[in-house]
Amino acid sequence: MIRLITIHPLTASDVDSANLVLETAIRGAFQDEGLDTLHDDFWNEVNDKKRLLQMVLQQSHNQDEPMFFLLAKREDTVVGTISFAPCSELIREGTNQELADIGELGTLYILPGLQGQGIGSALIQALIHEIQRRGLEKFCLDSGYKNAQQRWKRKFGKPHTVLQDHWGEGTDHMIWLCDVKDFAAK
Repeated sequence: MIRLITIHPLTASDVDSANLVLETAIRGAFQDEGLDTLHDDFWNEVNDKKRLLQMVLQQSHNQDEPMFFLLAKREDTVVGTISFAPCSELIREGTNQELADIGELGTLYILPGLQGQGIGSALIQALIHEIQRRGLEKFCLDSGYKNAQQRWKRKFGKPHTVLQDHWGEGTDHMIWLCDVKDFAAK
């Protein structure tokens, strides 16, 4: 039996569940990438995402705020996350400020046991629908995870910018620039 996924904006009552998804999914990503010994980096990544959750909650509930966070739920259980916010410093610096005014699709994490079931695609479509509703024409995203880079290449095509050896020899960081119209559901 397929259990339906619903997409909801972040609420204060979802924070603990969303934090658990972030921690679990980021741990899985670190393990998949062979980075499980980088404990400080892991906690820095988790805590950065948790801070973003808090920032989104603290902004007013104005629908036109520049940041928002969406959650995928199965029944009342959070199983995935995605955010939209001003682009990161890494994107700004990595593109010589070219993308400084472009918002970033980020914090896309799905519980490891549920990956590959379309939850991420549903979250991306919901995010694209919302940024399109807001009148935005472009978004960017980035990744230093090799496995995620392969998925992003399949979904979004060739990266706009590749920061060669950014994370060490043979470990690039990739940045995509996307037109909303190219990915909005028809």
